[in-house]
Amino acid sequence: MMKQAVYFSFLFLNFFCHSKGATLLAHSPAQAPSKHVAVAPTKAKALTPTKAPTSLPVPAVEPPSQVPLVQAPPHKALHTPTDVTKILDKVGIFSVFIRLLKSTSVSIQIENQLNVSNTLTIFAPTNGAFGALKPGTLNTLSNEDKVQLVQYHILPSLVSLQNFETLSNPVRTQASNTNDFPLNVTVEGSSVNISTGIVNATISGTVYEDNQLAIYKVDKVLLPLGIFGPKPKTKQHLAPSPTPLKPSKDTNVSLPSSSTEESISSDVDEGDKSSKSKADVLMNNGVVNIGVVMIVVITMWGHF
Repeated sequence: MMKQAVYFSFLFLNFFCHSKGATLLAHSPAQAPSKHVAVAPTKAKALTPTKAPTSLPVPAVEPPSQVPLVQAPPHKALHTPTDVTKILDKVGIFSVFIRLLKSTSVSIQIENQLNVSNTLTIFAPTNGAFGALKPGTLNTLSNEDKVQLVQYHILPSLVSLQNFETLSNPVRTQASNTNDFPLNVTVEGSSVNISTGIVNATISGTVYEDNQLAIYKVDKVLLPLGIFGPKPKTKQHLAPSPTPLKPSKDTNVSLPSSSTEESISSDVDEGDKSSKSKADVLMNNGVVNIGVVMIVVITMWGHF
């Protein structure tokens, strides 16, 4: 009995100590963070703004805007070509160029070309560009020259604003040929310059662009050499008009004037008179001589 009591007492104490230790571990506070662990600050420090420069350098040439003034439709039907005159009319600063497109029927040619999936690039001069021309410049052109002038502003391929530097000069246009109508395009930084040999123009923005057509705004009318350049002088093959003969410097021969002719005729008359008088004298002298001879002969005959 004594051993059993000691045994149960030992079990009880062991159980009690085990449950008390578990309770103490469950309620023990969490350990404090180590001194070496970085603690995030409660409030972030405000960053001191850097001072902006007082003045910014102004670019020499404003780059052309790549955002089209007229947005292309998201899904353009293939059977309906783009109406160029309607696009230009929406902007409102291309009325003179629109009149040229319609009066020369080039707008119809553009519509037909776009209808068969051709690609085009158009340089559209503003009304201010046409206003800078000399008064009456367009009125002095023939209908054929007006057609060539408008076609000179059209490239037969689609050229994006980033691909002008890949073109080879002279650039081919829809005008007659590159010899009479040369067009050179140069890119300097973000500026696209166009030279015709007469004027230097610059692309100032994008009017319209899709996968078939690109229209760019230019600040000057592109005047081609074939129309506005100096005309070569042509030799006129005409029959020479009769000119009076001029005396030669090497000879002393001179043509007789009217006064000299009169003097010559008078000299001739006087010569004729003198010759006649001399003949008369000779005849008279001959008669006299014959008479003397006859008298001598008769006298001598009488003596015999």
